[in-house]
Amino acid sequence: MAYAATAGGMNAAAPAAPGVLALQRALVWLVGASGAIVFIEPSPYEIATLLATVAFFATGLRLRLVLMPLVLLLVLLNVGYTISAIPLLDQPEVASWIATSWYMAVTVLFFAMVTSEDTAARLDMLRRGLVVGAMVASLSAIAGYFNLVPGGHDLLTLYERARGTFKDPNVLGAFLILPALFALQSVVSDKLAKAFRNVIAFGIMSLAILLAFSRAAWGGLILTSAFMLALMVLTSRTNAQRSRIIIMAIVAVVLGLALIAVLLSFDSIAEMFKQRASFDQSYDEGRFGRFGRHILGAEMALDLPFGIGPLQFHRFFPEDTHNSYLNAFMSGGWLSGVCYPALVFTTVITGFRHIFVRVPWQRAYLAVFSAFVGTVGESFVIDTDHWRHFWMMLGAMWGMIAAAQAYKIRSDGDASSA
Repeated sequence: MAYAATAGGMNAAAPAAPGVLALQRALVWLVGASGAIVFIEPSPYEIATLLATVAFFATGLRLRLVLMPLVLLLVLLNVGYTISAIPLLDQPEVASWIATSWYMAVTVLFFAMVTSEDTAARLDMLRRGLVVGAMVASLSAIAGYFNLVPGGHDLLTLYERARGTFKDPNVLGAFLILPALFALQSVVSDKLAKAFRNVIAFGIMSLAILLAFSRAAWGGLILTSAFMLALMVLTSRTNAQRSRIIIMAIVAVVLGLALIAVLLSFDSIAEMFKQRASFDQSYDEGRFGRFGRHILGAEMALDLPFGIGPLQFHRFFPEDTHNSYLNAFMSGGWLSGVCYPALVFTTVITGFRHIFVRVPWQRAYLAVFSAFVGTVGESFVIDTDHWRHFWMMLGAMWGMIAAAQAYKIRSDGDASSA
């Protein structure tokens, strides 16, 4: 691995051989596609990521100077987790949790380095892979929910909620948001044939999200779609583009409402929808409900510099934290509790600053950024700190930001020499 630390932290990458370039891009596609199959361990995603990491390091992968703050925060975050876990490492689940956290940090750095070079092509392959994986997960979830596969209902659902190739319906719904945004972008931007194919893909993914009966995923899809479309309108180069986005968005909303109306005509779906859409869930309310635990846990965190260790919160309260920021304090003490939000919100703030940077991959950037911001918000009400796709997006954000800075430096240099 070469280390780039020149002025501005950016060196022009030496062009790779065509065969090497094709292999690298294919591996990015494979990682994206395998991200949808995580109901077994080790999952295909872990195997594909490990294979891709080895191949990229063997064929050339550089750590840019601009990524050093990311490295520092990831290391400090996991050092905090590890220190707090020392008295508990005799428990296999705690040791596994620590190992997973360090592994997630490695994947962040991997995606950041990968997407910082050959950015447009690799992001396109990642997008294609994620959409393929999302279609597999969505079709599995739908087939399981409607008993279309013999014996598949118990495997592909949980508590009468679709989970597809995931262990948890909530994670299925959250994972599908980014691929759904990619499909939606095509619907409002691409030519008719491609847009029509993506209408079908977006409809299938949206149906799977609905059948997962995850309130966070429902809200996440609606809010991130609206946010992304607003950014696309603001960054469009022509009035014609803006008009098409607005018109197609209105059409998508109408079709979506029609689909929901049809689905709610089924009694079983309508009953589950009514139950899940309620804001007075028993596990959310009361002194030890979800939000009560947040307050009590925050009070505990102030008195515990080293936290209580990973996976220990349920020993003090009826359920887990369901708040990733609080979980960082409880699992890794003050060190992790400070570094985790610092890592997340530094990424968000820096991401906002690059929204209007004109780069060839701007469309993909808007989708990833919108989905990432949605997950950041969701992290206040659910534990997202071991969601693979969350760390994938975080790494991709840093990689795209690094690439945008390099692109701007090159563009300014070309303009001054012209």
